[in-house]
Amino acid sequence: MKNKSPLNSATGLFLSLRPKQWIKNGALFAPLLFSQNLFNKPLFLNSLEAFGLFCLLTGSVYIINDLKDLKEDRLHPLKRNRPLASGKLSPRMGGILALIFLLGSFWGGWMLSQAFFKVMAAYLLLQIVYTFSLKHQVILDIFSIAAGFVLRVVAGGLAIGVQLSPWLFICTTLLALFLAMAKRRHELVILKDGAVEHRQILKEYSPYLLDQMMGVVTATTVMSYALYTISEETVAKFQTTNLIFTLPFVLYGIFRYLYLVHQKIEGGRPEEVLLTDRPLLLTVLGWTSAVFLILYG
Repeated sequence: MKNKSPLNSATGLFLSLRPKQWIKNGALFAPLLFSQNLFNKPLFLNSLEAFGLFCLLTGSVYIINDLKDLKEDRLHPLKRNRPLASGKLSPRMGGILALIFLLGSFWGGWMLSQAFFKVMAAYLLLQIVYTFSLKHQVILDIFSIAAGFVLRVVAGGLAIGVQLSPWLFICTTLLALFLAMAKRRHELVILKDGAVEHRQILKEYSPYLLDQMMGVVTATTVMSYALYTISEETVAKFQTTNLIFTLPFVLYGIFRYLYLVHQKIEGGRPEEVLLTDRPLLLTVLGWTSAVFLILYG
């Protein structure tokens, strides 16, 4: 019999919110960093509040998604250990708390900014449509995953009243597509013959097809970032051409991720890869530090 003690239920609830994946919400800070407002206390606090609200929102969505995919998750070698799939958290309790967190996040979003609230609503709508429809549509499922990252960046800009650069939108979209394709490839490889049983859409993909798509997106991502660093708009805004020197970090980071995807059979969970692979973590920290020094130094 499963242990249903309050402590285990609380632990199960917290893990169902997938705190490791909250690192994705760090994208909300990108507009703050690139608008050179990192030391603007009111705007920094707005970004921090937006981050917390999105953590509640995405956590609620994860619970709802787990409730929807309960049967399939129990067949997955890794997902079957999730609190709902393993029985550590009851579906009824998970559903009630997901609703509470969802309402709380939207109330906070309305208080922060009506525009921010609308992006939260768009994100929730995207996740609902993805869960019940788009996740079963080839290629569109990948675009839906990537759109979630883009909406985070847009939300970060609206939370502080900053207009996003088209370059930031383009680079975010391409990088998000790259990560989404790597996720699909990882599922195919690790699940092998059981891939279709876990996710029907995987029958439409093959490692070769995803490798071709990733090759296109990888090249485009690097080129777009390089052009961004030397564009007239960027140079005029930051009064420097030195952002081009952050390109090696981007190149190494993408190559390292490709190495992990192809040689180490990782990449299904970008948030875990970032936290567990030291070279990749140091690369991200190095890029962030270089951007900080160039824009603020």
